[in-house]
Amino acid sequence: MNPYPRAIFLDRDGTISSDEYGYIRTPEDYTLYPYTASALKVLRQLGFLLFVVTNQSGIARGYFGKENVERVHDHMKMLLAREGVSLDAVYYSPYYKAGIVPPYNIEHEDRKPGIGMFKRARQEFRFRPEHSWMIGDRYSDVKFGIEAGLKTILLLSGNGKSEFQTQLHNWDIRPHYIVSDLSTAAWLIHSLEQ
Repeated sequence: MNPYPRAIFLDRDGTISSDEYGYIRTPEDYTLYPYTASALKVLRQLGFLLFVVTNQSGIARGYFGKENVERVHDHMKMLLAREGVSLDAVYYSPYYKAGIVPPYNIEHEDRKPGIGMFKRARQEFRFRPEHSWMIGDRYSDVKFGIEAGLKTILLLSGNGKSEFQTQLHNWDIRPHYIVSDLSTAAWLIHSLEQ
């Protein structure tokens, strides 16, 4: 096995799962997109490590606790396992400077676009950032990827279409690619690997 594999960093809500209901407090509120498992299988077959990196400011805002997020992530992993897919790691940031719950109501590099979660992955896994990707539906995902030295894909799922139509012209950085959803992103990466 290659001691220096490549990695895919994935946002959660709006990327692998729906975010139409806003802050997700319980496992019952969490649903994967229908194409998520097949897209992740494509990426796994290409030899990528799979990491989820997600901002969960609801903790700092007092909407739910860390245990809620961990139960949702257990449910997420179970849904993926049913489809024959596993993740290598799931990282989340509970921080939000304007929150009300200490000690999470601070500015912290774990909150995207900060790259604290990337640094944690680098400590725990060996992979080549220059051959790795960040896929997400927000500016913060794209900037995270650029700052970490990853290639980036902005998705038009989740908040991506709105951000693309109203905010992209204000961005100080640009994604490497813009595609409709995770399935398209997976096949784009597949085509680039050929």
